[in-house]
Amino acid sequence: MLVSSFGSQSISAHSNDQFVITIAPLSIDEVYKQADDAANGAIVLMSGMVRDNSEGFSVLHLEYQAYEPMAIQVFKQIAAEIRQTWSDVTHVVIHHRIGRLEIGEISVLIAVGCPHRKEAFEACQYAIDTLKHRAPIWKKEFYYGKSGEVCSSWVKCC
Repeated sequence: MLVSSFGSQSISAHSNDQFVITIAPLSIDEVYKQADDAANGAIVLMSGMVRDNSEGFSVLHLEYQAYEPMAIQVFKQIAAEIRQTWSDVTHVVIHHRIGRLEIGEISVLIAVGCPHRKEAFEACQYAIDTLKHRAPIWKKEFYYGKSGEVCSSWVKCC
């Protein structure tokens, strides 16, 4: 069992869970394999990617930044909350990418393994919704402005 702390809070991670923040491209196959288990009847995998538009503007690319130690603690807390609500969950995997990402690249992957599909879907949705509200991760959008000029703005994405 992995244990790490942030401030005075210490959160233990279940040995089957995986949490990563990286500049490297994310792998759907790798995340799926990390959630796989013979006890699973379902693995739900959510892939968030860079789209070509935001609020009516054409997006060129994004740049993600994270306060990594705290973000990993948030990921662990989300997994702990999932296990409290859906006790049959076998694996929680959360990978988030930072740095410059182009249109179509994956920014976040979440996989939840569970004996039953309903709980796997619910837990995966909880994970992404909670991550977006709690994790100290920001994105800077680069887009074409109304006059065709290149603009950028930081957005607290998570």
